[in-house]
Amino acid sequence: MTDSQSDDLASAEADTVTIEFLSADDAGILVGLVAEVYGDSYDADWVYNREEIARRISEGSLVSTIGREADGTVIGHMALMVENGNTTVVHSGVAVVTKSARGHHLFTRMKHFGAGWARAAGFFGIFSEATAAHPYSQKANVDLGAAETGFLLGWIPNSVANSAVEGREAHRESVALFYLKTNNGPDRRIYSPARHRGVINDIIEATEIHGRIAIADPSTVIPEHSEVKLQTKEDHNLALITVVTPGADILEVITSTRDRLVAEDGRDAVYVDFPLEFPTTELVLDACDDTLKMGFAGVFPNQHVGGGVLRLQSLHNVSIHAADIATASAHGEQLLAYVLADLERTHANY
Repeated sequence: MTDSQSDDLASAEADTVTIEFLSADDAGILVGLVAEVYGDSYDADWVYNREEIARRISEGSLVSTIGREADGTVIGHMALMVENGNTTVVHSGVAVVTKSARGHHLFTRMKHFGAGWARAAGFFGIFSEATAAHPYSQKANVDLGAAETGFLLGWIPNSVANSAVEGREAHRESVALFYLKTNNGPDRRIYSPARHRGVINDIIEATEIHGRIAIADPSTVIPEHSEVKLQTKEDHNLALITVVTPGADILEVITSTRDRLVAEDGRDAVYVDFPLEFPTTELVLDACDDTLKMGFAGVFPNQHVGGGVLRLQSLHNVSIHAADIATASAHGEQLLAYVLADLERTHANY
């Protein structure tokens, strides 16, 4: 079959699929779809809870898009989640497509449908994670105009089974971060530590996120003490430290918290988010550039601070299989190379 014949077949099959929103009354459809594709291994417990799905749809924190065949069979799902504290962007996830529907651009159509809703609702954009175990969902994001903003190495626990990577020895998989712009956001200053300024500027240009790199005034007053928030993700065995206020003691706070999480709690990975709109982020990270052993992960939204954050990552008892990490664009390939190199740099002597 030629490429044009394959495209014609995919287009013909797409004509028989209806893209629509999932109602709260049909919440059980999502439970069945996830079970069909992932069994009981999907790494978010709420997708197996019909009542919880219905509650989220009813209150508006979950907008579910589905693909339905002419006979009524649902063959795909994609969620847009309005998270607490985030009023400018939405988070896309729970992208599930049956094996028979793969290769027919269903995910692209569902996300295009969801992006139309986000645009009309006034959101600036859609952030999402796509598995890096294969390029298919990444390519769908790229085809829609989304661009990579980072890679979370070893994010997905090895207990998650995915029929798209059958035959591969189970190990923690990585995810690619994407941003799809839907509306213009406000112009704002972005303060990056000197080491990562170039790659963050590349991300800004690729995604068209509104913002511009600024240089912090050296006379900026740095608070004596940092304020941080800690979240744990038990089903992933990882932790996220959000720096709400970067202070002069940030190296001690981050290092001691990370070491406790690894040594005492046995976390496989620890991530730290720094607010990019604070000039103090640039200053405190530049001051501890050689001693903070955490690698660059990317740029991402965070519900505890406004704007985007710089995410750093520290991995423990995790084997990263670089050869198994797929990309779908030249920008993604270059960004992944940067992420891997920075992890090696920061973990060489840890």
